[in-house]
Amino acid sequence: MTGTGLVLRSTRVVTPDGVRAADVAVTGERIAAVLPHGTPPPAGAALVDYGDAALLPGLVDTHVHVNDPGRTEWEGFASATRAAAAGGITTLLDMPLNSIPPTTTPAHLAVKRAAARAAVHTDVGFWGGAVPGNAAELRGLHAAGVFGFKCFLSPSGVEEFPELTPGELAAAMTEIAAFGGLLVAHAEDPAQLAAAPPPDGSRRYADFLASRPHTAETEAVALLLGAARRLGARVHVLHLSSAAALPLIAAARAEGVRVTAETCPHFLTLTAEEVPDGATEFKCCPPIREAANQDLLWDALAAGTLDCVVSDHSPCTADLKVPDFGAAWGGIASLQLGLPAVWTAARRRGHGLADVARWMAGGPARLAGLHRKGAVAPGHDADFAVLDPEAEFTVDPAALHHRNRVTAYAGRTLRGVVRATWLRGRPIAEDGRVTRRSGRLLARTDAADTERGTA
Repeated sequence: MTGTGLVLRSTRVVTPDGVRAADVAVTGERIAAVLPHGTPPPAGAALVDYGDAALLPGLVDTHVHVNDPGRTEWEGFASATRAAAAGGITTLLDMPLNSIPPTTTPAHLAVKRAAARAAVHTDVGFWGGAVPGNAAELRGLHAAGVFGFKCFLSPSGVEEFPELTPGELAAAMTEIAAFGGLLVAHAEDPAQLAAAPPPDGSRRYADFLASRPHTAETEAVALLLGAARRLGARVHVLHLSSAAALPLIAAARAEGVRVTAETCPHFLTLTAEEVPDGATEFKCCPPIREAANQDLLWDALAAGTLDCVVSDHSPCTADLKVPDFGAAWGGIASLQLGLPAVWTAARRRGHGLADVARWMAGGPARLAGLHRKGAVAPGHDADFAVLDPEAEFTVDPAALHHRNRVTAYAGRTLRGVVRATWLRGRPIAEDGRVTRRSGRLLARTDAADTERGTA
């Protein structure tokens, strides 16, 4: 169902102007018009009527660890994009680490593109990496189309992607600012982590939480903001978990510092108080914090201090999730579940579908400069997530498309079932079944003119 003859109809179309009954006309791969509900379709047009199911823009997830090539036993482009499609995500950006080689040179980017090209069900773009010693590679990566550069301010957990010292951060930021790029940072301070009690050998989540104190985030965010202020750089704070850093971000933004920030579904829906001993499927860095902290994250989303909600999907094989919080791999797999998890919590707190679309589609698209993604509006790509917002389901790991079905959401009842996902005017998933592989590889240089994946 492509070409000039496609209309999607719903009583709840989530547009930039709010939720309303409408018909969305699609021409080729783009949205041609948003029309009054019940407008007679053109002669010969295919009409897909979703009734009261909500028609959202396809979600954009700018924080996904695909781990391909090199650690494909952890995930891989085929399984990651299949899970994304089943969860209403139509575009994702792959992080530069946990793959081997990491995306720290143009040659390494070419290796990653080759691994992805024939495998992707959704559109996929790539972050580059800023690590010690690769400052001379950053401009070439930018020219090759990465959407920005990720760095760590504390150890990443993999030896091939080291953290930056404050001096190395300033050097990388200076170079990236010179060509108008974006630096995105894992902001935890290594001195604060080193001073905290280690969780080695402990099954207690409280011990792990104590090992990643709020001050680790606030000190690192302060360092990042200070450098951005001094150098005139554009920066983004990744996966913020500590609400204590929010006033720093708000103040810097008010001063004119070009800073944005994100949080993740697990920080908005899970709390430290509920993590059982030994349940390392809940381990991530920075950590899931207390319920009172979570309330402040929701307030910051409503106020606009936090710009977007993205998964930080960071899977691993089941054997790495040992019940020792010191030894277990830190990362939460949630790519397929982010939309229902966030909608469940958002609805309970009085937020609507338009808020969720702003946080999970529009905000990430703006961060990456994907101007044709993230909105149901004329001229945008015809990317849609069809959500039954009243339906409930219980998370069964066996039903997930992730390569390793370890999830902190196992057994939880969530509200909001993704009925279908459309990519550029074509259905790619329906009721959890992924039906088509038609993703493309995106480049920052021109996200509209992309490499075509295998259909």
